[in-house]
Amino acid sequence: MKASDKRVYELHAELCKTLANPIRLEILSLLRDGKKSVGELASLAGIRQATLSQHLAVLRQRGVVSTNRGGANIYYEVANPKIIKACDIIREVLFEHINDMKSLGT
Repeated sequence: MKASDKRVYELHAELCKTLANPIRLEILSLLRDGKKSVGELASLAGIRQATLSQHLAVLRQRGVVSTNRGGANIYYEVANPKIIKACDIIREVLFEHINDMKSLGT
């Protein structure tokens, strides 16, 4: 295995760690239709702005979201739409698994 392959696996694991939080996944879902301010996100998610800001900082540091300033507000958006596609595929797999478990009676 090449060193570059190992580095990609490391980066992949870091991205998965970043996304391994239900609040962050909800934030990404809220951003799927376009940019939103911190206030909008806090209201939609039903969480305190301070908590939201901590999660947004992690997502921003990892390059998952980007920001734009609009007047007094900072707007967040998903940096690469493929992140949403990846999350959607994982959700589809989970729903299929849940349905399989129901049909097996477990």
